Amino acid sequence: MTVEHGEGPTGVADGTWWSREVRLRLPSPVTELADDRLARHDVRLLVKRDDLIHPELPGNKWRKLKHNLLAARQGDFRTLVTFGGAYSNHIRAVAAAGAYFGFATVGVIRGEPHLPLNPSLAYAVGRGMRLTYLDRADYRDKDAPELLARLRSEYGEHYLLPEGGSNSLAVRGCAELPAEITEPFDVVCVPVGTGGTLAGVAVGLPPGRSAIGFSALKGGRFLAAEVERLQGAATGSVTANWRIEHDFHFGGYARRRPELDVFAADFATRHGLTLDPIYPAKMMYGIFALAAAGGFAPGTTVVAVLTG
Repeated sequence: MTVEHGEGPTGVADGTWWSREVRLRLPSPVTELADDRLARHDVRLLVKRDDLIHPELPGNKWRKLKHNLLAARQGDFRTLVTFGGAYSNHIRAVAAAGAYFGFATVGVIRGEPHLPLNPSLAYAVGRGMRLTYLDRADYRDKDAPELLARLRSEYGEHYLLPEGGSNSLAVRGCAELPAEITEPFDVVCVPVGTGGTLAGVAVGLPPGRSAIGFSALKGGRFLAAEVERLQGAATGSVTANWRIEHDFHFGGYARRRPELDVFAADFATRHGLTLDPIYPAKMMYGIFALAAAGGFAPGTTVVAVLTG
């Protein structure tokens, strides 16, 4: 059952900031998935398909970038500079956004350069992004004033996006998501990498609803403080309607274990939906595990956001 669906051109509502038109599927569709493993616990699952917003700007990547791109255009910046790992979807999305909306882009990549480029970095370069590299020690200090001054010296004045794109404007964009859900629900579940999506979704929830984030990081206990920091920066306060689950990282970022692969393959067979193993598969595994353990009250409707 499709609960909500929409598609159309963007640009007019957000100001004359587009250098060329891009079509976004907003609001993203919400579809109910019937699964006997949840039904036996009286849990209903809706899936919000943010992965379908745009093939190159999917899910939370668009929501995080939207208001940042507007701020960059209003500030008359011509270049976007951001940080990420060699397989970062954020790096890909910023490269695509630059190509669509007329910004030069620079990706500061963690680690040493390797040729040939992997598919993610090759895509970014193909979209016009310039790559520069930091060894892991320097990357840990990527916010150091000396490094930021060096980037300004090398690339001129630019709009700086943090790793993963999570900042106060990203929170604002992600906070728009709950209003798109027209079906009654109780809990929204999202994957967590940097905390921006969870911070924003929790801010945008109506009273009586809650959010659960599923950390994809091993040792991600710091993420709760990051969600609080992001909410404070965006709104001046912190909400109490969210929590983070830390038991479903399967070894850490971009890592997986056989039980996750078995779950994802079975999920694809049952529902015709392939889950990306880095974020959504871990979240979905966690939702089913919580349901089996009685983690949701009978009658709960859960919305799982596929962030792409």
